[in-house]
Amino acid sequence: MTTVVHVPNDALRAVRIGLRMSQDDLAKALRRAGLELGEPNDASKRLVQRWEAGISRTPRPVYVRALERVTGMPVESLGFAPQVPMARVRGDGAGGHDMAPSPEGVAPAEADTLPAPQTAGANYSGVWLSRYEFYSSGRDDTFEGKHFVVLVQHGNRLTGRSLRGASSNPDSPLSLDLTVDRSVVTGTWTEQTAGDGYYQGASYHGAVQMLVEPTGRRMAGKWVGFGKDFDVNTGPWELRLMDTSTSKATLELYSTPPE
Repeated sequence: MTTVVHVPNDALRAVRIGLRMSQDDLAKALRRAGLELGEPNDASKRLVQRWEAGISRTPRPVYVRALERVTGMPVESLGFAPQVPMARVRGDGAGGHDMAPSPEGVAPAEADTLPAPQTAGANYSGVWLSRYEFYSSGRDDTFEGKHFVVLVQHGNRLTGRSLRGASSNPDSPLSLDLTVDRSVVTGTWTEQTAGDGYYQGASYHGAVQMLVEPTGRRMAGKWVGFGKDFDVNTGPWELRLMDTSTSKATLELYSTPPE
């Protein structure tokens, strides 16, 4: 008997938490978005649970458009598989077998909550202050970027998303996808700059590596990335733990630009 192992969709979960939404809140927002788009849907808390648990990795187009409208992000950035046309495998002339997954919205025999991460050692889930420095050749000066980010941990993986409105640079959401190996944290980062800001909506991305201090409350290291002139840039980056809670009250508290 083959055991199917589902990989949790931590990216969607982190985005939802960053938006200060419960699973039920997100389902309601998706239904509202469907009505606004003229494409009513049946999004439910159970459907959101299926997505976050990794049971369903390919939402139907009606949900894709609603997800992108609610989150403001492409569906690929929400941890879902790339969208491809559904194929059908024809049999011997008597119909065919649809390769699409079973209809979404069908309640599985699952618990109402996601399983807790099975992690050996520290758990870094919570709200962190992200701070990095970068040099701007166009302005010939060094600047600082700050965000309050939510980290969600599953095993040795950390998925981070900045809270809405919690950036020192307005409208510049930050994403982090990291792996923990004892005291070493390695991964990638992406930041979407504001359309009316100095960088005119450009998207920047690169790599980052940090060491976790023995207290587990601070990570510090370096980032690397490409500049607009295709030169390789680098600078310091640190994360400081602000709160291990991801409750609505805590997220409200940190949904403000860092000082």
